[in-house]
Amino acid sequence: MRTRLSGQLSRTDIGQSVSLAGWVLNRRDHGGVIFIDLRDRSGLVQVVADPDAPGPFAVADKARSEFVLSVEGTVRERPEGTVNPDLPTGEIEVVALRIELLNRAAPLPFQMDEDEISEAIRLKYRFLDLRRAPMQAALRLRHRIIGEIRRFLDACDFIDIETPILTRSTPEGARDYLVPSRTHPGAFFALPQSPQLFKQLLMVGGFERYYQIARCFRDEDLRADRQPEFTQLDVEMSFVDEAEVMQLMEDMLREVFKQAAGVDLPAELPRMTCAEALARYGSDRPDLRVPLELTEMTDLMKAVEFKVFSGPANDPAGRVAALRVPGGGTLTRAQIDHYTEFVSRFGAKGLAYIKVGDAGAGRDGLQSPILKFLPDEVLAQILERSGAGGGDLIFFGADRAAVVHAALGALRVEIAGDLQMVEAGWKPLWVVDFPLLAWNDEAKRFEAQHHPFTAPREQDIQWLESEPGRVLSRAYDLVLNGVEIGGGSIRIHQADLQQRVLAALGIDPQQAQAQFGFLLDGLKYGAPPHGGIAFGIDRIAAMLAGVDSIRDVIAFPKTQSASCLLTEAPGEVDAGQLQELGLRVAKVREETR
Repeated sequence: MRTRLSGQLSRTDIGQSVSLAGWVLNRRDHGGVIFIDLRDRSGLVQVVADPDAPGPFAVADKARSEFVLSVEGTVRERPEGTVNPDLPTGEIEVVALRIELLNRAAPLPFQMDEDEISEAIRLKYRFLDLRRAPMQAALRLRHRIIGEIRRFLDACDFIDIETPILTRSTPEGARDYLVPSRTHPGAFFALPQSPQLFKQLLMVGGFERYYQIARCFRDEDLRADRQPEFTQLDVEMSFVDEAEVMQLMEDMLREVFKQAAGVDLPAELPRMTCAEALARYGSDRPDLRVPLELTEMTDLMKAVEFKVFSGPANDPAGRVAALRVPGGGTLTRAQIDHYTEFVSRFGAKGLAYIKVGDAGAGRDGLQSPILKFLPDEVLAQILERSGAGGGDLIFFGADRAAVVHAALGALRVEIAGDLQMVEAGWKPLWVVDFPLLAWNDEAKRFEAQHHPFTAPREQDIQWLESEPGRVLSRAYDLVLNGVEIGGGSIRIHQADLQQRVLAALGIDPQQAQAQFGFLLDGLKYGAPPHGGIAFGIDRIAAMLAGVDSIRDVIAFPKTQSASCLLTEAPGEVDAGQLQELGLRVAKVREETR
């Protein structure tokens, strides 16, 4: 049907006869001559229908946006003054000798070359949205990323193995999607949140190097970088330690970013402990493009009379920290009030501040409602530690450490964006030495920081029963520009240690056997030391494509309410299907999708 792709034509084809096929992006009638921008997967080219050729001209006259055409014609140089330097094919055009209408298109819900289209409309008519250049580019980039991953791992002797989609429900953090079983009435499969248990069993099975581009499912609240079904690169290796896993994955990412998107990552990625990341940036996934850092003030505030500061300073779980904003002295009261409201979303009760006019003038050079509560020597120490000078502003966080981290960690990124302080480029780093367990105040028990199968550091195992909150893990996260794109750990490969960790999580031996018995059994039969990692393909693709939402790199995504506007899923099912499964709908509640 065609001999060439539209976007691949160039000056070297001038004088050649070509057959093209594609969609009409635009049709323009210029004084009797009709111009059509014909688009296919490679790009577009201008087709000219002249009245002197009545056959093709008649078809072109009836063509409209997104009609499907077949065109035969001759490539010629565009007339002087009509060259389009912004178009790869902008120096040439195709003079039509024959045009065939292959299919019509109904009136469009949006123009295909519009920049601003509501996401709801785009998702409802996703089959049209997919034809647009941004979606075509994003999905082709995603394809290249996955292709480069496969090439790298295949060359490193990894084997691609699929794991089950219908599996057993296990408590791994988020809610499972459940699938009722017709053949086992009253029993349910679960869709996997990750292939975690199966990939560990593959290590028990002796495959040593496994990977999978895996589909995963989590029934959780959604946001721009979450979907109920998502894709991750899943990797597992035997007889490795943290350094070996991290080094190999660094090498892979450098290759993938370079080959798929022309992005050069650093030759060596920095490493930072979780404790240091929280202390300096208020986040365990810090954006290193933001130059702002937190300054420790807890010890300074223990003896001050200002209880807003001294209370948290004397609380073992509290923290007082400062965030210096260079040039922030120009912020208005309205702007400061805006940031006060912003940090309240993260649990902060307020946002104290000091504006620095003349750092050398002591108290007289400062402006703040809290100055009267702080002695001169404390003010001097605040300026010295923070490095604040004339024209700067210092924000303070004082609360439980977790609230201070969340509030000031988010504030540093928000302010940097507002004041255009975010540096260009790519800033990856490894974050290591996470706590193995995290205390849940609401549930009054410890929970796994990553998952229950993460190995504790060998020197910390002694604290599992007596001080579980003190135990650090052998986990590692890869963070890029403030986004966690991958996370993994060395796993527990000994059944007795796995039982001890589960016990620290409040899971007794009977529960452990019921929930994870197949893994625990596998660990008893010569399981090798092993570890791995998972990378979010959707997040990586979105970052490299320069889009804000992973929905823009997924062909058929769900909305933030976990619904599909295209297929109107989820939907009701036939009563007969429910009866066959032994189910009935107890209550139907209308919700806005």
